[in-house]
Amino acid sequence: MTKIKAKLLNLGFDNAVMAERVVALTAAEPKPIKRLINEARRSNKIVDATNGRKTRSVIITDSDHIILSSSEPRTLAQRINGAQAS
Repeated sequence: MTKIKAKLLNLGFDNAVMAERVVALTAAEPKPIKRLINEARRSNKIVDATNGRKTRSVIITDSDHIILSSSEPRTLAQRINGAQAS
């Protein structure tokens, strides 16, 4: 049996996403991103990983799913760069 080593991006609150599936990582405040979030809600392609906290970053995946996180975009970017380096 072959073991697959998937690099996970820790989003906090016991949530993670496969690092290689991330296409973009943005702040949640710009109007175009808010429109993208609303469209994802309408098409049931949104994952809310904020655990009830304020949405600070938005992760766009290669499957066009949108993941909301309460972690700062800079923090997630540092984590994903660390995951890709190891």
